Amino acid sequence: MSKTLPLLQGEITLESALDDDDNMLQALAYPQRRFEYFVYLWKHRSEIEAIVSYHLGLNERETCQIGEVKDWMAGSFNVCIPVRVNRAKSRSKRVIIRFPLPYKVGELQHPGNAEEKIRSEAATFIWIRENCPTVPIPYLWGFGLPDSKSFTTPDTLPFHTRLMWYLRRSALSVLGYPVPCRYISRQCVRTLKTGYLVIDYIEETHGKMLSESWEELRHDKNRRLNLFSDLSRIILSLAQSPLPRIGSLTIDKHGVLCLLNRPLTLRLQHLENEGIPTNIDRSLTYSTTDAYLLDLLLCHDSRIRNQPNSILEKFDGQAQLSTLTAMRALIPHFANRDLRHGPFVLTLTDLHQSNIFVDNDWHVKCLIDLEWACSRPLEMLHPPCWLTGRGVDQLAKGEHLEAYSSVHGEFLDAFENEERLFPRINGDASYRTRIMRRGWTTGNFWYFYALDNPKGLYNIFLQHIQPMFTELDDKSMVEFERTLAPYWSVDGLEIIAAKIKDKEVYDDQLRRAFESPVVNENADGPSY
Repeated sequence: MSKTLPLLQGEITLESALDDDDNMLQALAYPQRRFEYFVYLWKHRSEIEAIVSYHLGLNERETCQIGEVKDWMAGSFNVCIPVRVNRAKSRSKRVIIRFPLPYKVGELQHPGNAEEKIRSEAATFIWIRENCPTVPIPYLWGFGLPDSKSFTTPDTLPFHTRLMWYLRRSALSVLGYPVPCRYISRQCVRTLKTGYLVIDYIEETHGKMLSESWEELRHDKNRRLNLFSDLSRIILSLAQSPLPRIGSLTIDKHGVLCLLNRPLTLRLQHLENEGIPTNIDRSLTYSTTDAYLLDLLLCHDSRIRNQPNSILEKFDGQAQLSTLTAMRALIPHFANRDLRHGPFVLTLTDLHQSNIFVDNDWHVKCLIDLEWACSRPLEMLHPPCWLTGRGVDQLAKGEHLEAYSSVHGEFLDAFENEERLFPRINGDASYRTRIMRRGWTTGNFWYFYALDNPKGLYNIFLQHIQPMFTELDDKSMVEFERTLAPYWSVDGLEIIAAKIKDKEVYDDQLRRAFESPVVNENADGPSY
């Protein structure tokens, strides 16, 4: 039997690890890092309980207790710890304190990434609550940063503190200065090495994750209609308040919300976590669509140059480089010049089934995980790719694409019905729907999803984008890739040769990892 090593989920053999497109040296280090981080949090459970008590304004007779480790919910980028709150004059309730996973968000390689993520998500919670109150999200009790600065809702603070806060906000408003958000900045006496968010726990009586019933019930047309209508209403509500630039909301040290952070998607911090520079500074925002798209393509270029197993052999290298060259050349075709300066709208870029809580009829009751929401071009807004239970790079022409096309049409019909209930744009009651339908017709649906998927870009290009322009047989496609690849960069051919050698070194490191009894040789940097 082949030896296996543990991953965060399941195990893997050497053969599978060698064939995987991800950096498996990194993935093999995650279990140990998770263990160390969870031990750190468990050792500081009294501080965690004190922090939650502080944000909820509990008195000496009221207590809270964090759940056992087996009850912790570890996702791809966060760990959510349930906390039971026992109040003196009301029933007990639960809240969640959520910590970013430093070993998954690039904190070790790019210190400050975890704080960036917390500031952005907290700002998004606050912005949605203030501007889109009908969008169902958990209540944010407060959040804290690694420097011990915390922000908490004024409702839990003493009267004199609230009064001073209110007078200060009023004075700033009268004098024309930026007004802080409705959370009060304070220094928390209990500190941790990491930041956090404290939000309401979504009890089963309020809703269940859509992922729990998705496969069983996704063929129920009535439930789909409820889901599509509710999601459409949420998307439209967020799009009702256009934003001036492409970027992410953040909150400064004074508590003022501002659109001054880079457009933070999970792909950026995922790449940085693997030691791949994105060259998109935290303070970088964009005023035009094409500048943003070009920088996204540069992230793909950086993956080629910096991921040790990015290229398998010469023909694979030519295929990937030619694809990126073509993607860059096709920006003018897929990006509408008339929309290059906007509108830009707040977009939930990580809207998947486990982030959506629904009732038995699939009405949306709550959205969680707003961490990767950012302001993006309206034409990048499309229905989710998972509507038929398959990934966007698994929708090849044939039955799978036909099935998705049908459900995609259902979603847009529901979207248009909901849009007609919103104020018109330029006299058009279906303005956003028309842009989305045009995106499906022109193919920018595939183009924009490809940009967001470093692993899936080549397959999406091969299946959906390249055939729009010419049909090539296998031999012609190989010749096309060989001819176009050198135009990726003047050193493109040298890069292919160098990456083939990198892959050999990487494979040797993997083999040694499977021979070693302990796998954490890639766990450089500080641990918790």
